[in-house]
Amino acid sequence: MSFDRSLKIAPSILSADFADFGREIQAIEAQGADWVHVDVMDNHFVPNLTFGPPAVKAFRKHVKTVMDVHLMIAPVDASIDAYADAGADILTAHVEAGPHIHRTLQAIRAAGMKAGVALNPGTPAEAVAHVLDLADLVCVMTVNPGFGGQKFIDMTDKIRTLRAMIGDRPVHIEIDGGVDPKTAPLVSQAGADVLVAGSAVFRGGSVENSEVYGQNIKAIRDSVSG
Repeated sequence: MSFDRSLKIAPSILSADFADFGREIQAIEAQGADWVHVDVMDNHFVPNLTFGPPAVKAFRKHVKTVMDVHLMIAPVDASIDAYADAGADILTAHVEAGPHIHRTLQAIRAAGMKAGVALNPGTPAEAVAHVLDLADLVCVMTVNPGFGGQKFIDMTDKIRTLRAMIGDRPVHIEIDGGVDPKTAPLVSQAGADVLVAGSAVFRGGSVENSEVYGQNIKAIRDSVSG
């Protein structure tokens, strides 16, 4: 995975048809998704339960682009090898999930994955100031994590701060939560280059009518470039 800061759309399969993940992943990639975003929740760190390593390993067979796995779990470190084995390309841990995010990012990289660090809305950008050299991605949550379809929380000041902190380091800024054609330009102009979108991509479409996914992805992309 060579680094480039061009805009990437990463549909969250949390909004896909749970009975048909394989074809849903193939459909969004065929319709222009750059990455596939997988939200892992443990009903402990966040109030919801989603996927574990066996599910992620099953998704991997269908992902041809980049599998971007976002761990909303605590603790993280004991699970890192399992997600490496499941085939995650990027593994993101929350700075709030444990006391040793520096060690966690080291372990993710040591397991052969790109390392991401996520910030909840109430956590300042400065929380990652001393781990940016260990990170390949900073995920800014623009909703409180746990559920899809939530209302966007404006974090543009935090994004601008992070962009300045990152400087010329090869670190992506990813936005997760409430991204749609209205909010995408705000976060992109502030410095984000990876946009996670769930309901805004999957709304109105299906595997049988996947052109809608393409139209939704294009609408987000056009809102940024237009």
